[in-house]
This record gives sequence, structure tokens and C-alpha cells, in this order.
Amino acid sequence: MKANVGGIDRILRIVVGLLLLSQVFVGLTTPWGWIGIIPLATGTLRFCPFYPLLGISTCSSCQQE
Repeated sequence: MKANVGGIDRILRIVVGLLLLSQVFVGLTTPWGWIGIIPLATGTLRFCPFYPLLGISTCSSCQQE
């Protein structure tokens, strides 16, 4: 897994993931709360499995070859 998420993209993913996941812990048990795990994981791991399929990388320090 080569890092392909960087900078603002990473921060936004983590913030959105935490916001969605926090819904579960305040009592709103909707599927959207559990979907927050996905952006949180991709932001934390700095890898999005869909980016290579689309040829995208937002990580400027890890240029794909």
C-alpha cells in the first residue's frame, strides 16, 4: 500500500470520519455513523483503495511512478 492521501484531504477525511462516528456514541444509531469508519481509516492509513483505480493521488510528497 503506497500512500496516496495527503495534506488537506487527509485532515478532512479524519474530521468527517470522527463527526460521523460520533453520532453513534451520542445516540443516533444510523448507518451514516458507522460509515464514518471508512474516511477515518483511509485518512489515518493515508491510503484510499479507489484512488489507484482512478489514477488520483493527493499526496504531493509520494508521487506515483
